[in-house]
Amino acid sequence: MNTTQQVAIVTGASRGIGAAIATRLAKDGYAIVVNYAGNAEEAGKVVAAITAAGGYATAVKADVADPQSVRNLFDEAIRTYGRVDVLVNNAGIMPPNLPHLADTDDKTFDALFAVNVKGSFNTLREAATKLQHGGRIVNFSSSVIGLALPGYAVYAATKGAIEVMTNILAKELRGKNITVNAVAPGPTATALFLNGKTPELIDRLAKAAPLERLGTPEDIANTVAFLVGKDGQWINGQTLRANGGAV
Repeated sequence: MNTTQQVAIVTGASRGIGAAIATRLAKDGYAIVVNYAGNAEEAGKVVAAITAAGGYATAVKADVADPQSVRNLFDEAIRTYGRVDVLVNNAGIMPPNLPHLADTDDKTFDALFAVNVKGSFNTLREAATKLQHGGRIVNFSSSVIGLALPGYAVYAATKGAIEVMTNILAKELRGKNITVNAVAPGPTATALFLNGKTPELIDRLAKAAPLERLGTPEDIANTVAFLVGKDGQWINGQTLRANGGAV
């Protein structure tokens, strides 16, 4: 790769939406750091697909909930490619069975906030000082904030925190020409979303949007590509709901 090629870190990029984002941004000309937490084989497949298509990619293991691991992630990206221009904070968890708030145990609450909030906080803190001037940050919220479905209180609370951090960090990075936005997908056909749901529930959620289908990982990847590309350079501090009109 040449030394002026832009570099994107995509967290949680071994499968689903993250893998689709990594693949799309590689197609758009970015060198990709495919972050993964545990599944090296799946991350390797994403890297292999990108390199087979003529792109540049490397897989880096890092637990986003651990600050030192995140520092190592950014340092490894800079050692490998010399720079970081884009951060996509896709890594997140959603338990297959989400109880009502009163029935949520401490372990579930702590795990959701550790990954979904602290994980993004850790990467944002690094990006604030290590991204190139003119860089792009895309965080991940969720349209469940608007849908307000029973059982999603704690999960949605983690995503509400993401939206607030997105808006404020965009202002704090004044002078660096770095945009900070969030994408809030609606129901999207990924293993994370489909896990634990009955066919009847999946069908009902698919028909919630007037477009009458679930989103695809590629739909979300296209939204991210817009925000990090030149056509999205005037969008800053915003949350874009990508949900087919469900809310």
